[in-house]
Amino acid sequence: MKIAIGSDHGGFLLKAEIMKHLRDKDIEFFDFGCYTAESVDYPDIGQAVGEAVAKGEYDRGIVCCGTGIGISISANKIPGIRAALCGDCFSAKASREHNDANVLALGERVIGAGLAKMIVDIWLDTEFQGGRHGRRVEKIAKIEEKYGRR
Repeated sequence: MKIAIGSDHGGFLLKAEIMKHLRDKDIEFFDFGCYTAESVDYPDIGQAVGEAVAKGEYDRGIVCCGTGIGISISANKIPGIRAALCGDCFSAKASREHNDANVLALGERVIGAGLAKMIVDIWLDTEFQGGRHGRRVEKIAKIEEKYGRR
């Protein structure tokens, strides 16, 4: 599995913890920035990670900002991206099983590194269930088509 990862300055430290965790698990990733704690605009990073996942260059993406909200909104503007903001293990599992989320968003100022790593593990290890959930994910894609986003 190849992961695209990125953060703004508000998620920079959490991203560093997650990258170390991914390295320890021998999971391949590429860091789309930012590379320092200096202020940057989260839409740029959300877009870069989202595009890389949507193009199929990476299997999934992980994005971090202060709350996870802004960067998840940005990633979700990319057609084909289903970014899920998760602050607990149940939501991480459900976002994969039910929504086939392909980008995970986390908020550094909301959760600690220990919980974030547990969420990442669950999210990476959980498969999409398909079935009735597949029908619903396809309806999401049709909404994108209707509004010219596909």
